[in-house]
Amino acid sequence: MGKEVIRFSKATLNAEKHRTNHVLRSRLNTKQGVVTLNKTSQGKHIFLDYTEFFPSSMFDGAQMLRLMKEAVSRSGAREVHAHVENFDGSVSPPGFAAAVLIDESHVSAHCYSDRGLLAIDAFTCGATDPETIISQLKDALSKCCPTLVLMQEKCVERFLLPEV
Repeated sequence: MGKEVIRFSKATLNAEKHRTNHVLRSRLNTKQGVVTLNKTSQGKHIFLDYTEFFPSSMFDGAQMLRLMKEAVSRSGAREVHAHVENFDGSVSPPGFAAAVLIDESHVSAHCYSDRGLLAIDAFTCGATDPETIISQLKDALSKCCPTLVLMQEKCVERFLLPEV
């Protein structure tokens, strides 16, 4: 659960009060020109961006897909489909795209192998915490590619709902 704070002038706040429907208005705390909207989320989306992804030549999209499927299985999420596409550079840049669809959303990985770039994301909107999947992938990747550098890790709440 997070809180979003938005500051308004009194005139703007009064105008907004009149335009806002009764249901939403009852959820707003409008003391002293500050509107606080309490919200909950139904899902969580985690993004990872790596550089220096130069694993052994034996590691390709199929290997990444295997790691993703194992992480999903260990998390308790239900896999509904999985696919990987390796790119040889003739039409698309060399690398791969891999995805595991789960009943709660997805896990995906995209790689530009010639540049050492790897992006991974895990999105769940049910009982499974995507952090469980992500932590397993991070551990497995650090073992197969010790030069890997995590440039960014970001977690975003998804399917935001106002609290009742």
